[in-house]
Amino acid sequence: MSTRTHHWHTRAETEADIPAVRAVNLAAFDTPLEADLVDALRADPSWIDGLSVVTTTEDDKVVGHALLTRCHIDDTPALCLAPVAVLPEYQKTGAGSAAIRHALDAAKGMGEHAVTVLGHPAYYPRFGFTRASTHGIGLTIEVPDEAMMAMGLDERPLPSGTVRYAAPFGI
Repeated sequence: MSTRTHHWHTRAETEADIPAVRAVNLAAFDTPLEADLVDALRADPSWIDGLSVVTTTEDDKVVGHALLTRCHIDDTPALCLAPVAVLPEYQKTGAGSAAIRHALDAAKGMGEHAVTVLGHPAYYPRFGFTRASTHGIGLTIEVPDEAMMAMGLDERPLPSGTVRYAAPFGI
Protein backbone atom coordinates (compact mmCIF):
# COMPACT_ATOMS: atom_id res chain seq x y z
CA MET A 1 0.00 0.00 0.00
CA SER A 2 1.40 3.38 -0.93
CA THR A 3 1.28 6.45 1.26
CA ARG A 4 -1.07 8.16 -1.19
CA THR A 5 -4.05 9.96 0.21
CA HIS A 6 -7.17 7.88 0.76
CA HIS A 7 -10.75 8.84 1.35
CA TRP A 8 -11.45 6.61 4.31
CA HIS A 9 -14.85 5.45 5.49
CA THR A 10 -15.35 5.38 9.25
CA ARG A 11 -18.19 4.08 11.36
CA ALA A 12 -18.96 2.64 14.75
CA GLU A 13 -17.96 -0.98 15.20
CA THR A 14 -20.72 -3.54 14.76
CA GLU A 15 -20.86 -7.04 16.21
CA ALA A 16 -19.86 -8.37 12.78
CA ASP A 17 -16.63 -6.33 12.95
CA ILE A 18 -15.33 -7.95 16.14
CA PRO A 19 -13.14 -10.58 14.40
CA ALA A 20 -11.74 -7.98 12.00
CA VAL A 21 -10.97 -5.55 14.85
CA ARG A 22 -9.09 -8.32 16.63
CA ALA A 23 -7.19 -9.12 13.43
CA VAL A 24 -6.21 -5.45 12.98
CA ASN A 25 -4.89 -5.23 16.55
CA LEU A 26 -3.03 -8.54 16.22
CA ALA A 27 -1.38 -7.37 12.99
CA ALA A 28 -0.54 -3.86 14.23
CA PHE A 29 1.26 -4.85 17.44
CA ASP A 30 4.08 -7.25 18.28
CA THR A 31 2.08 -9.12 20.93
CA PRO A 32 -1.61 -10.01 21.40
CA LEU A 33 -1.88 -7.72 24.44
CA GLU A 34 -3.79 -4.92 22.66
CA ALA A 35 -6.16 -7.33 20.92
CA ASP A 36 -6.83 -9.04 24.26
CA LEU A 37 -7.32 -5.62 25.88
CA VAL A 38 -10.00 -4.66 23.33
CA ASP A 39 -11.80 -7.96 23.94
CA ALA A 40 -11.65 -7.44 27.72
CA LEU A 41 -12.86 -3.84 27.43
CA ARG A 42 -15.78 -4.95 25.26
CA ALA A 43 -17.01 -6.96 28.30
CA ASP A 44 -16.21 -4.20 30.84
CA PRO A 45 -18.56 -1.48 32.18
CA SER A 46 -16.13 1.10 30.71
CA TRP A 47 -17.30 0.21 27.18
CA ILE A 48 -19.43 2.90 25.52
CA ASP A 49 -21.41 1.87 22.45
CA GLY A 50 -20.51 4.00 19.46
CA LEU A 51 -16.96 4.84 20.60
CA SER A 52 -15.23 1.82 19.07
CA VAL A 53 -14.61 3.06 15.54
CA VAL A 54 -13.41 1.23 12.45
CA THR A 55 -11.85 2.60 9.29
CA THR A 56 -12.83 0.70 6.17
CA THR A 57 -11.95 0.58 2.51
CA GLU A 58 -14.63 1.31 -0.08
CA ASP A 59 -15.55 -2.41 -0.08
CA ASP A 60 -15.99 -2.33 3.74
CA LYS A 61 -12.74 -4.13 4.65
CA VAL A 62 -11.76 -3.10 8.20
CA VAL A 63 -8.22 -1.71 8.09
CA GLY A 64 -8.11 0.51 11.20
CA HIS A 65 -9.56 0.83 14.67
CA ALA A 66 -9.68 3.43 17.46
CA LEU A 67 -11.26 2.90 20.85
CA LEU A 68 -12.47 5.32 23.51
CA THR A 69 -13.53 3.86 26.86
CA ARG A 70 -14.54 5.35 30.20
CA CYS A 71 -11.84 6.35 32.61
CA HIS A 72 -11.86 8.91 35.42
CA ILE A 73 -9.64 11.82 36.34
CA ASP A 74 -9.99 11.53 40.10
CA ASP A 75 -13.81 11.30 40.31
CA THR A 76 -14.57 13.14 37.04
CA PRO A 77 -15.70 10.90 34.15
CA ALA A 78 -13.37 11.11 31.15
CA LEU A 79 -12.38 8.96 28.19
CA CYS A 80 -9.22 7.04 27.37
CA LEU A 81 -8.07 6.66 23.76
CA ALA A 82 -6.45 3.23 23.46
CA PRO A 83 -5.63 1.28 21.52
CA VAL A 84 -5.38 2.72 18.02
CA ALA A 85 -4.38 0.17 15.40
CA VAL A 86 -4.02 -0.03 11.62
CA LEU A 87 -3.12 -3.00 9.44
CA PRO A 88 0.60 -2.63 8.61
CA GLU A 89 0.01 -2.30 4.87
CA TYR A 90 -2.35 0.66 5.50
CA GLN A 91 -0.23 2.51 8.07
CA LYS A 92 0.75 6.10 7.20
CA THR A 93 -2.28 6.47 4.92
CA GLY A 94 -4.54 8.38 7.32
CA ALA A 95 -6.61 5.33 8.31
CA GLY A 96 -5.74 5.70 12.01
CA SER A 97 -6.31 9.46 11.97
CA ALA A 98 -9.72 8.97 10.36
CA ALA A 99 -10.78 6.52 13.09
CA ILE A 100 -9.51 8.82 15.86
CA ARG A 101 -11.31 11.87 14.43
CA HIS A 102 -14.56 9.93 14.08
CA ALA A 103 -14.29 8.63 17.67
CA LEU A 104 -13.54 12.10 19.07
CA ASP A 105 -16.44 13.63 17.10
CA ALA A 106 -18.79 10.88 18.33
CA ALA A 107 -17.67 11.46 21.93
CA LYS A 108 -18.21 15.20 21.59
CA GLY A 109 -21.67 14.51 20.18
CA MET A 110 -22.43 12.42 23.28
CA GLY A 111 -21.52 15.36 25.52
CA GLU A 112 -18.22 13.91 26.71
CA HIS A 113 -15.73 16.43 28.05
CA ALA A 114 -12.17 15.12 28.48
CA VAL A 115 -10.01 12.55 26.68
CA THR A 116 -6.63 11.17 27.74
CA VAL A 117 -4.07 9.23 25.74
CA LEU A 118 -0.76 7.63 26.57
CA GLY A 119 0.99 7.63 23.24
CA HIS A 120 3.51 9.03 20.81
CA PRO A 121 4.10 12.73 21.56
CA ALA A 122 4.71 13.56 17.88
CA TYR A 123 1.43 11.97 16.71
CA TYR A 124 -1.43 12.87 19.05
CA PRO A 125 -1.04 16.68 19.23
CA ARG A 126 -2.45 16.88 15.66
CA PHE A 127 -5.84 16.00 17.18
CA GLY A 128 -5.64 18.63 19.92
CA PHE A 129 -3.92 16.65 22.67
CA THR A 130 -1.47 18.51 24.91
CA ARG A 131 0.80 17.43 27.73
CA ALA A 132 -1.46 16.24 30.57
CA SER A 133 0.87 17.49 33.29
CA THR A 134 0.20 21.09 32.23
CA HIS A 135 -3.42 20.49 33.28
CA GLY A 136 -2.46 18.81 36.56
CA ILE A 137 -3.30 15.35 35.19
CA GLY A 138 -1.07 12.42 36.09
CA LEU A 139 -0.88 8.65 36.43
CA THR A 140 -0.07 6.25 39.25
CA ILE A 141 2.78 4.78 37.15
CA GLU A 142 5.92 6.37 35.76
CA VAL A 143 5.65 7.32 32.07
CA PRO A 144 7.50 9.93 30.02
CA ASP A 145 5.81 13.26 30.75
CA GLU A 146 5.44 14.10 27.06
CA ALA A 147 3.68 10.77 26.34
CA MET A 148 0.74 11.38 28.70
CA MET A 149 -1.64 13.77 26.97
CA ALA A 150 -5.16 15.11 27.39
CA MET A 151 -7.65 17.24 25.49
CA GLY A 152 -11.01 18.83 26.09
CA LEU A 153 -13.97 18.31 23.77
CA ASP A 154 -15.68 21.53 24.83
CA GLU A 155 -14.83 24.93 26.30
CA ARG A 156 -14.70 23.77 29.93
CA PRO A 157 -11.27 23.48 31.54
CA LEU A 158 -9.89 19.99 31.94
CA PRO A 159 -10.17 18.46 35.40
CA SER A 160 -6.96 17.86 37.30
CA GLY A 161 -6.08 14.71 39.17
CA THR A 162 -4.95 11.15 38.65
CA VAL A 163 -6.25 9.09 35.73
CA ARG A 164 -7.99 5.90 36.79
CA TYR A 165 -8.27 3.50 33.88
CA ALA A 166 -10.80 0.70 33.44
CA ALA A 167 -9.77 -2.53 35.19
CA PRO A 168 -8.67 -4.37 31.98
CA PHE A 169 -5.81 -1.89 31.57
CA GLY A 170 -4.26 -3.21 34.77
CA ILE A 171 -3.08 0.26 35.85
